[in-house]
Amino acid sequence: MNAFNSRANEVMGLSEAHLVPIGNNHFLHKNVALPFIEMQDAAATQHIDMQICSSFRNFDKQLSIWNRKFSGELPLYTLQNTELLASELSEQEKIHAIMLWSALPGASRHHWGTDFDVYDRASVHAQKHKLALIPSEYENGGPCEKLSKWIIQYASQFGFYLPYANYVGGVAREPWHLSYKSEATSIQEGFVIDELYSQLEQADILGKELILQQLPRLVKQYTFNLGP
Repeated sequence: MNAFNSRANEVMGLSEAHLVPIGNNHFLHKNVALPFIEMQDAAATQHIDMQICSSFRNFDKQLSIWNRKFSGELPLYTLQNTELLASELSEQEKIHAIMLWSALPGASRHHWGTDFDVYDRASVHAQKHKLALIPSEYENGGPCEKLSKWIIQYASQFGFYLPYANYVGGVAREPWHLSYKSEATSIQEGFVIDELYSQLEQADILGKELILQQLPRLVKQYTFNLGP
C-alpha cells in the first residue's frame, strides 16, 4: 500500500478508481466516457469508425515500456522515425529518445483516463493496413486521414483537443492522441512533482538518478508539451 492520496494515485496510474469501462477492454475517466461516446457517434454519421486503440495504462505497464526501451529490448526512434540503437546513446540521450514517443511512468497522460489514441477501424481494415501509429497514417491518403480531418474540425465541440498536435521540442506530433480538455487541464494544474519524485525514487526504473535530477523539466517539456 502506498502513502499517496487517492487523487495522486489516479494521476500516477496507481489506481483505477476514477475509470469506467467503455468496451474492448478500454477504460476512460468517468467524466470522459460519455463525451467520447457522443463524439464517436457524431463521427459515425460521416462514416468514420472512430475507435480507441490505447486508453488507460497503469504505472507498471508504463514502467515496463520505459525499461524495455531504455535497455534496448524495444526500439527507439528519431522524430523522422529512423531507428536508434540504445547501446550507442548516453543515458541522457536515451531519456529524450524515449520521451519523444513514450511517457515517463507516473507522468503519462494515459494514466489520467482523460487521454486516449484513436484510429479509423473500418478504413484500416478495408486497406488491410497494420496500424503503427505514425503521422503518415493520418495524412496524405493514409487510412486515418479522414478521421484526422474530422477531429481537427469537430473534436472541440465535444470538449476534446490534440495536446500533441505539433512538435514544439517535446513529444512528437501525435494526430491520434486526444484529450478531454477540462478534466486534463484540472489534473495538469494540480500536478504535484514531489509526489511523482517520491514514486519514481522507490521504483525500479532505469536511468533513475538522471531522471530525478531533471524531473520538473521533463514533465513540463513532455507531459505538458510546453517545450524545452
